[in-house]
Amino acid sequence: RALFARLHVILYRLLRGRLVGRWGAAPVLLLTTRGRRSGRRRTTPLLYLAEGDIYVVVATNDGAQRHPGWYLNIVADAEAEVEIGARRFAVTAETAVADERTRLWQPLLEIYPNYQRDQDRADRQMPVIVLRRA
Repeated sequence: RALFARLHVILYRLLRGRLVGRWGAAPVLLLTTRGRRSGRRRTTPLLYLAEGDIYVVVATNDGAQRHPGWYLNIVADAEAEVEIGARRFAVTAETAVADERTRLWQPLLEIYPNYQRDQDRADRQMPVIVLRRA
């Protein structure tokens, strides 16, 4: 899985999001965080929902029992970078809670219904993260 993600990042940047900028109906962005222990920059391809001037992603980790590393990184440091196609910009991340998470969940399922399968497998509530331009 890590090798696939690294290859996806390379192709995404090389092709500026063309051909690899969608996963089915869902668009893909690249999220770059700073490693909470290493301090190194880490880039992850993620499906996203664009809602006005915010971008929404889900810390699914394919329904695993633990949160993905990129999510733990943004909890430690909310400043990150997003790439969509050839555009690159700074964002601030925050985890949606209560009503906001509930409101965003259905549109997320519309772009990627398997989020519900992942949520059903996990013994944790999968965080929904809102990325706002910094």
